[in-house]
Amino acid sequence: MATVKDLLKAKFTQVWYVTPTSTVSDALKLLAEQQIGAVLVVEAGKIVGIFSERDFARKALLPEVNLGTPVGDLMVRGVYYVTPDQSVESCMAMMTAKRFRHLPVLEDGKLVGVISIGDVIRQIMSEKDSTIQSLEDYIWVHMI
Repeated sequence: MATVKDLLKAKFTQVWYVTPTSTVSDALKLLAEQQIGAVLVVEAGKIVGIFSERDFARKALLPEVNLGTPVGDLMVRGVYYVTPDQSVESCMAMMTAKRFRHLPVLEDGKLVGVISIGDVIRQIMSEKDSTIQSLEDYIWVHMI
């Protein structure tokens, strides 16, 4: 069973973040430049929220929202996180139940990465492909 640590080994682990006073424009530029779907919102070294393309899309047409709006006004607060030792399956269950796509990874209270639902799905698919191949090999050997 794969863990979050396994996911982090297989991906670039640079963590991008903005502050609550960063503008929506700055955050969207960072998302586009880094080809990522979400950034953490950090203040005084602590995660205070997460801001995603979806957060902007859901609120973009509100009259009080514009590109100069502080990210802190649109971010999701109360961010859930995982640890490197947690299973990929538990991450998928949490992401599905809570309906979000990104999870910060904390080890001993220190931010070590962010995983996405895409990372989780790729890992699970890889494991399933491996299991299928093993079963096919087993069947083939025992048919002869």
